[in-house]
Amino acid sequence: MIPTLAGRLQTRLFVLATVGVVLTALLTPLLPMSFGDAFLMLLAVAVVGAGWELLYHLLMQFRWDKDWPTLFGLVTAVPEGLLMWGLLDLGLVPGVDGPVAFWAFAVMFGVVWLGQWLFVNGPMRVLFVKWRHRGGRLL
Repeated sequence: MIPTLAGRLQTRLFVLATVGVVLTALLTPLLPMSFGDAFLMLLAVAVVGAGWELLYHLLMQFRWDKDWPTLFGLVTAVPEGLLMWGLLDLGLVPGVDGPVAFWAFAVMFGVVWLGQWLFVNGPMRVLFVKWRHRGGRLL
């Protein structure tokens, strides 16, 4: 449970900067995109994700426990992925050279998202026990 907005933002950025970077580096050579494009897309996901966290926080205020069920955290990949694809397709992600194949984006986004979700709902709960008791804040 990550009840604070600051904790959710810190967790998202921390996991993107660790798990997301490693998975992107491992996956990019297998996809028809450059490392530059792949990491710019990852950065765009971090920036746009901050906006998503604000929206999710607002929506959570209508839930009695002020948190998402774990499955909702996985399913949120769909609207976030569609928005990111739309931004890429419209050329609104600065620095990305040319069009990115949808299948390549879908594989990249899906693997990185699933890897992060698995990390947050598994090893992170064991490795960072205090994180769970401070509202999700890492610092």
